[in-house]
Amino acid sequence: MGQTPEPENNRKTILVVDDDPSILRCVSEILADNNFNVLTASSGAEALRQSRDYKRGIDLLLSDFQMPGMSGIELGTQMTRERKQLKVLLMSGFPEGMLVLNEGWHFLAKPFIVSQLRALVTGLVSPDRPSKFSA
Repeated sequence: MGQTPEPENNRKTILVVDDDPSILRCVSEILADNNFNVLTASSGAEALRQSRDYKRGIDLLLSDFQMPGMSGIELGTQMTRERKQLKVLLMSGFPEGMLVLNEGWHFLAKPFIVSQLRALVTGLVSPDRPSKFSA
């Protein structure tokens, strides 16, 4: 599934990782429609390959928290070792609500509304640009 589109005009690049194909497709389409360059992976191992093969910058890892084989935390930990400036946003449907994350990472509870996703992602990758999608 991993696509590697060429970024245009300094668009921010986001690597979206989720083992649920419908969530992966939905989130990727929302972000692509908001003019982000989107890479996708359906597992942590695939995401690591994408990151290593992609020679340009990746601004944000947006990953499911719990996936088979490698959790979002494990993936984020490995990727931030290789890409020091990478921001991490983990999403989860855990009923406990927001998780406390180290490393300055961020959390998005599922289900979320589209404007919430857009505003959070824009705030993380372009903090100086006001988001027109604020909820």
